Amino acid sequence: MCAPDSRGRSRHGLLLVTVVVVLLGSFIAVLAPVASAASPAVASPASANPAVASRAAAAVVCTSKSHPAVAAALARDIQAARSGRSSTVAVWVDDPGAGISCSLSGSSHFDSASIVKVTILGAVLRKALDQHRYLTSTEAAQLRAMITRSDNNAASALWAKLGRSYLQHFLNLAGMRQTVLGPGGYWGLTQVTAHDETLLLRLLLTGNTVLSNNSRAYALGLMAQVISSQRWGVPAGAPRSVTVHVKNGWLPRATHGWRINSIGGFTWSNGWYSIVVLSMDNPTMSYGITTVEAIARVIHRNLNPSVKTVIAPSAPNPAWGTPDELIPALPAIP
Repeated sequence: MCAPDSRGRSRHGLLLVTVVVVLLGSFIAVLAPVASAASPAVASPASANPAVASRAAAAVVCTSKSHPAVAAALARDIQAARSGRSSTVAVWVDDPGAGISCSLSGSSHFDSASIVKVTILGAVLRKALDQHRYLTSTEAAQLRAMITRSDNNAASALWAKLGRSYLQHFLNLAGMRQTVLGPGGYWGLTQVTAHDETLLLRLLLTGNTVLSNNSRAYALGLMAQVISSQRWGVPAGAPRSVTVHVKNGWLPRATHGWRINSIGGFTWSNGWYSIVVLSMDNPTMSYGITTVEAIARVIHRNLNPSVKTVIAPSAPNPAWGTPDELIPALPAIP
């Protein structure tokens, strides 16, 4: 018999869901094995398979050796949550404790908007480790402003100070080979994938050779203190007993509408999982948030079948509709 873990989630609950779905014969998802590809720094959530990526626009791929029916339910429910929406989305779910992984368009590129600030955060922390020093008071203040309230001036200053060479060095260390840095000072136009953002979250959520435990705890602490008006997205539907570490990005452009991105890690005393949802082709910011949260809610529900008290969907905020940053027309950039 499995006892509930400290977030109130029961592995027995997952097993019960597995049995029920098996009995109902609900194996309707597209299931495919996803090979693990270890980078020098941190284990990849899965290898980037071009054949899978080419299908991902039409199929959600969820896998689990221990909970195959839960994986099937996840694939079905994620597909249903995005059905009828104009949003183009990419999704990655990483729950190593339950042995569950899901991907949708995992290698497709999206403008990062402000989720790239987590990459900047990681690079600043790694550079301090390289130089065997603590953060300066200026760096600490800029990092706090950049993550907790998405301050763009702080992000621009840190981006410029790090320089493209060091930022690329950090991406290389993290194994984020699909990520392409934005041109010049346009950090918000960094091209990111759900796969690489999952790698980045793993870098923060589990021990590795790139960031020290203290550095990881510092980063997660900032992501747990994001201001309330910016805590929409993947936290929707999460158990209230977990600690939520989130960063969002929201950016409209002349083509493909609003980019609404949300990445998050969900931790408790002896485990974690992460969710990445990237989106574009949203007519408004609110529309994109609704899409992201609909997907997040079904993910949390399937991963936590016995949990009753969850984070509610976000209420519209007066700040919604105001771009996270202003980017002039750049014809050479798609």
